[in-house]
Amino acid sequence: MSAALALRQALHDRLVSDAPLAALLGGARIHDTPPSTAEFPFVTLGEALVADWSTATEGGTEQSLTLHAWSRAGGRREAFAIAAAVQQALHDAPLALDGHRLANLRATTAEVRREGDGRTFHALMRFRAVTEPA
Repeated sequence: MSAALALRQALHDRLVSDAPLAALLGGARIHDTPPSTAEFPFVTLGEALVADWSTATEGGTEQSLTLHAWSRAGGRREAFAIAAAVQQALHDAPLALDGHRLANLRATTAEVRREGDGRTFHALMRFRAVTEPA
């Protein structure tokens, strides 16, 4: 399995099992691609930029990841709370990756914006991860 897919699976597993996040979401509403009938609020695993992070003697990847939270609670408060819970769950988390080792995982930024429909708030949480072959 590629480092990107292994990390994505580990992120999903960690978020699904996080009790504070599940309490905010009303359940384990973590999706790779949300179903058309997804209940708000929910979190989606988003974009990943994977770059070679190898040295002269060791292989590795650097991944820039974006996760998304979606809320219709009538303001930014819920979206910010979910973003903070996702960051808390993942920042420096010791995730086990299939076939790879996670050297570090750091939350880098979070932003909340109102979507064009005027009622959906969208949090973007960005992370940086470095992985090495196991």
